[in-house]
Amino acid sequence: MDIATSEAPIGPVGDIAARADSCPRPLLLRWGKHLRGTFDRLIAASSLVPNTPVLDMRAFPWTTALRDNWEAIRDEALAVIGTQPGAPSLAAISPDHRAIAPLGKWRSLFLWGYGYRVDENLARCPHTSRLIEQVPGLNSAMFSILAPGTHIPAHRGVTKGLITCHMGLVVPRDGDVRMRIGSRTVRWAEGETLVFDDTYDHEVWNDSAHTRIVLLIQFRRPLRNPGRWIADTLLGVLRRSAFVQEARANLCRWNRGEIAADA
Repeated sequence: MDIATSEAPIGPVGDIAARADSCPRPLLLRWGKHLRGTFDRLIAASSLVPNTPVLDMRAFPWTTALRDNWEAIRDEALAVIGTQPGAPSLAAISPDHRAIAPLGKWRSLFLWGYGYRVDENLARCPHTSRLIEQVPGLNSAMFSILAPGTHIPAHRGVTKGLITCHMGLVVPRDGDVRMRIGSRTVRWAEGETLVFDDTYDHEVWNDSAHTRIVLLIQFRRPLRNPGRWIADTLLGVLRRSAFVQEARANLCRWNRGEIAADA
């Protein structure tokens, strides 16, 4: 397995959240209000694709393979999520998300995270694994599961060096399931891809009585220098930071059954 392990004992999920307050965050996060705008402007000036909130999926030909195989991806997602232990709360794996992702409301089954493979989960989703490994500049991939009646409040991604792709797998039709990105509101459709820049202020609603599931992929923005060098440096810092390493350790504990299955 390519997930970091830790010998430190773990208590209830609440202990994980408590440790987040004392765990040092990378400079990029602690000083993000001062530095992120400057970094993002430099990266945007070097971008080989538009800097709009929503991007044309035709600029990313690899999304065609996802759409062509969406039912197989959906079937693997449902099979894995429906078996024990299922998928953990994002707040249990990444305590930094707990302010916007209450326990049990937003679950994520990680396949890749900041360039690290999650081999146990990839092995359970072989078709999906083959497809996402063809994504140029793959950074993260997961099944993102939003409970009925959930609202994820406004937030922003950490760097413009990454772009996000969602593909709808299970989209309820009995209510309004939507996302606001900047001033634009978008809605998912099963088997369709949505490519967007998550550094724009965005929030999500599942105003329905059923669960929403999407395949979420983050990949590196196509860049020329100096933006490429800046983005690669920032992502390298994040990848080695406590922010990411703590999440990797928590995910390893989840897979070993050391975090409660209902987290």
